[in-house]
Amino acid sequence: MANIILPPEWQIKERDVTDLSAYKERRAFIKRLGMGTIGLVMGPSILNACNSRASDSPTAKGPLDTIPANAPRDGLPASRNGEFMVPERAMTDRTAAASYNNFYEFDGSSKEIWHLTAKYDPFPWTIEVGGMVEKSFQVDVIELIRLFGLEERVYRFRCVEAWSMTLPWVGFPLKKLIDHCKPLSSATHVAFECVNRPKEMPGIKGQPWYDWPYYEGLRMDEAVNDLAFVATGIYGEPLPKQHGSPLRLVLPWKYGYKGPKAVRKITFVDKQPKTFWNDLQPGEYSFLSNVNPSIPHPRWSQATERFIQTVNDVKRVPTQYLNGYEAWVGTLYRS
Repeated sequence: MANIILPPEWQIKERDVTDLSAYKERRAFIKRLGMGTIGLVMGPSILNACNSRASDSPTAKGPLDTIPANAPRDGLPASRNGEFMVPERAMTDRTAAASYNNFYEFDGSSKEIWHLTAKYDPFPWTIEVGGMVEKSFQVDVIELIRLFGLEERVYRFRCVEAWSMTLPWVGFPLKKLIDHCKPLSSATHVAFECVNRPKEMPGIKGQPWYDWPYYEGLRMDEAVNDLAFVATGIYGEPLPKQHGSPLRLVLPWKYGYKGPKAVRKITFVDKQPKTFWNDLQPGEYSFLSNVNPSIPHPRWSQATERFIQTVNDVKRVPTQYLNGYEAWVGTLYRS
């Protein structure tokens, strides 16, 4: 007898918030990039094993039940910084935000990935900071929070797939960490490296064609900008696993993939570092990756976006240049 699966009411299908053409084109590209090649050299049984999910693992009851039990709660709830608000948009509903996530380490073909995070156990978590700095160090994320304190900022979030949210992040300015380690004057960029745990993250094991771990980078002037934010929480709580627990980068004027999740290593360098999506397809994903409605993605328009307020309230709105943050970062990109 066939199993009939009824999706819960809060669940959003990717096709409902991403334009159908964009959805199909991006997934087709990913298949051409990896699975098409791998399928030629791997037998069907091996390929199917790579694509299997960790369905035998215990799962949370819902998308809000994935905050690690031992996540630090020092400084929560944090005071909201009134300088960073989004007055023209309502806040995205917490359940909607927790239900719809790009996190390829868990699954690259779906955004409903919260139920795949059961085996992922972030804590304890050590951040390694080094490279061209006066003060290299390793620090537990709990001590990092105590060192820099927490505040809440409401930011627009914009995905390259043309959907958006408004989110209340909790964390601290990246500049605080940078000032603490004292980069050398010759350091021009910052590189970020993320977690690589294939036994806990089925997307890593199931997508071996990607060059794990995920890696990203910024120019130094971008990294010290007031907007650049290290998030350890959201909606007044520690980050759920699908949001990048225990620590991620938030850069609201850039497309979402520029914000690496579950960051383990930060390195200061004297040349532009490689970045994950730019290496995969440089003609489609630039190093800068700034939100710009006048520059279309090669396979879909960026002029508008689908703003997700709740699971049932998704509306198309115009995309703003630099996601509405030109006053903060516009001078960084003027010749």
